[in-house]
Amino acid sequence: MHSTAKAWEHELEALHHRLGELFRRPEPRQRSLAYLKGLLGTVERKNGWQLAEWIGEATPDGVQHLLERAQWDADAARDVLREYVVEQLGERDAVLIVDETGFVKKGQHSAGVQRQYSGTAGRIENSQIGVFLCYAGRGGSAFIDRELYVPKAWTDDRVRCEAAGIPESVEFATKPQLARSMLERALDAGVPCGWVTGDEVYGGDRHLRLWLESRGQSFVLAVAKNEPLWWQGPDYVRADQIAEGLPARAWRRLSAGAGAKGERLYDWALTPLWRLQITTEERRFGHYLLVRRSLDEKREHAYYVVYAPRSKTTRQTLVNVAGRRWEIETGFEATKGECGLDQYEVRRWQGWYRHITLALLAHAVLVTLRVRGKKNT
Repeated sequence: MHSTAKAWEHELEALHHRLGELFRRPEPRQRSLAYLKGLLGTVERKNGWQLAEWIGEATPDGVQHLLERAQWDADAARDVLREYVVEQLGERDAVLIVDETGFVKKGQHSAGVQRQYSGTAGRIENSQIGVFLCYAGRGGSAFIDRELYVPKAWTDDRVRCEAAGIPESVEFATKPQLARSMLERALDAGVPCGWVTGDEVYGGDRHLRLWLESRGQSFVLAVAKNEPLWWQGPDYVRADQIAEGLPARAWRRLSAGAGAKGERLYDWALTPLWRLQITTEERRFGHYLLVRRSLDEKREHAYYVVYAPRSKTTRQTLVNVAGRRWEIETGFEATKGECGLDQYEVRRWQGWYRHITLALLAHAVLVTLRVRGKKNT
């Protein structure tokens, strides 16, 4: 156990060295390292008081100063995070995964908080929602970006925004629009990836799909059963109706990867979708509907719209991509369970981005050490 603690401390210090130049003053620089160690440490609740106590400070003032007022750029720290994750996990066919998670909060003052559906709680709760981008690459997955969802009720109330430190420049953006911003940053930075995936919130947004197509970026995105698609001509047919129209021979039993209870086996069908393809580049890419059917008596279906070069579109490849989407769920569990992602007590915009970015950096170190550990066994 002692050697494990030493390993993550050493890795954390090496990563923090890259963050060092973001801090003008030595106190917040040192405190940020202590904060990262606290997030990975044995602190029961990773809030201001308990982290300060763990660091050895009598009050949480220093920790609050680090998150609220000290001069450093959380977006520059995010860029360090992205570079680090790509160095550790980067591969040409990696998968970028978008999803959101909820942070249940009391009161009305935390930036972007409102009564809204939280998948984390499984019901409508007073909460903040964060949209995240995860990089699933060689041997593991870690987060590379994050955005706070600010509901329209907030962006329409500039006084309330100002009180929570939300910049004047922040306008209302849907979750798929936030996902697009993060994907754009990653692709513009040259992050190596073969695929993008996400659930129905993102797959059901036609603007996001068309934007990815305009970038020539392959995707396997979940859609609802009533998603209207062009199948055998330019007439809309619902995804579930297309699935019903497929013959028995269209289905193959394939694994979507190993799960907690062994191989995740489903029956899968793949059918081309109709698109008006004008340019040579457009003809190189195909549009498809991928359908997943469970093996139990319920025989539940899930639907994915696919855009990919015809040359690399094997059914197993697409199934593997769809199967990697769950990695962001395990990432949320790990960052909340092991790195205090949701245990912050800051209310203001800047504090949220700073705490979340530091928690993602801590998690990236854990992922890196686990991937290395697997290689060495």
